[in-house]
Amino acid sequence: MAWLFIYLYLECGCRIVDVPPRMKHSSSDPRWNNHTSVPNAVPSVYKAAGPNVHSLHKYAPLDWSAYFDEERRVAIPDTEDVFNVYMAGSEGPVVFCLHGGGYSGLSFALAASRMKEKARVVSMDLRGHGKSTTSDDSDLSIETLSSDVIAVLRTLYGDSPPAIILVGHSMGGSVAIHVAAKKVIRNLHGLLVIDVVEGTAMASLIHMQKILANRAQHFPSIEKAIEWSVKGGPLRNIDSARVSIPSTLKYDESREWYEGLSEKFLSCPVQKVLLLAGTDRLDRALTIGQMQGKFQMVVVRHTGHAIQEDVPEEFASHILNFIARNKIGPNGVEIPGLIKKWQH
Repeated sequence: MAWLFIYLYLECGCRIVDVPPRMKHSSSDPRWNNHTSVPNAVPSVYKAAGPNVHSLHKYAPLDWSAYFDEERRVAIPDTEDVFNVYMAGSEGPVVFCLHGGGYSGLSFALAASRMKEKARVVSMDLRGHGKSTTSDDSDLSIETLSSDVIAVLRTLYGDSPPAIILVGHSMGGSVAIHVAAKKVIRNLHGLLVIDVVEGTAMASLIHMQKILANRAQHFPSIEKAIEWSVKGGPLRNIDSARVSIPSTLKYDESREWYEGLSEKFLSCPVQKVLLLAGTDRLDRALTIGQMQGKFQMVVVRHTGHAIQEDVPEEFASHILNFIARNKIGPNGVEIPGLIKKWQH
């Protein structure tokens, strides 16, 4: 039986993967373990398929535990919602990561392993993605997604959170901006968004149907899907694809994720960084804001849309440099004689 994957890539980072039932966890199958939702061994049917199977070894799925220290289920009180988060590190401020549409928290796996000595990394599976389960996985409105993030942060840290830096890629960047703009996260000290700009994101939605018509749909194995994502899809880092691709799910697109995003980003009352894969992505509002010094812009060359996956070491260095430059410690800004109050 062929594996079925529906894969979509847009300028705004949209990726759709329809996961077949056989990829679900099964305790009766010895090829599965307790830490991952994909097989940890290549089925024997592939071993008998000829020399091409050996070449697929480098595309075999990798386990999350090689990069994160813990996988935790966060149950939101008085709801049916349970969100899956991956955690790494035990010291420093919390770098709270939000993935793009169609990705999962594992999108930040390789980068997390490079940050965890100096920061605590928490990467969340958003509603309708990864292993998170909610009462309505189809509700991907920006208000719902933003409320989910706020609920997870409050459940994890209560009323006395450590210093928090929100990091979001594409759709996750939009969610991070909306969360920061609400000014309800205590001890929020930074906002870093990856390759999401209102103008180009909105424009790309128009071409969705054309891209859907040309997408790859069928692969004989999960290894082939991972191989395609690197050779013909949006990713360039094989190891990151081996971790993140198996957990991706189908999702719905929404214009509201990006409407008014640039002005909302500029209005967030924290230190801000915009990581871009190219300067041509800037719209007018951000161009003016950047000239006025309202945020720091970093252009990462020779990478695709998923910067955190393609160049995890460089991405991690940008995060750690941001923390060091702004003197953000475990509980806030560490400047002698100065205590920065929590935002309310």
